Amino acid sequence: MSAQKNRGEEAQAMERIVNATRQVQSAFLAMQKQFPPEGDGRPGQIALQTFDAALQELEDAQAAFDNMLNDLLDGNR
Repeated sequence: MSAQKNRGEEAQAMERIVNATRQVQSAFLAMQKQFPPEGDGRPGQIALQTFDAALQELEDAQAAFDNMLNDLLDGNR
């Protein structure tokens, strides 16, 4: 693999983490509105599922980046 292609993949992996972090933040803010003073303290199922999915994507993105970084440190990239 060329160095340029590696850098492109690394940039995409980092962008995935940034986007996933934004999704978590957005889902958290939406869920937070369902608690006092605005809400009744009972978030809806969709809000919980959205938050859970955003957290899972962030975990997956971080794991993929960690694998890529480990390959780089091991000299496999």
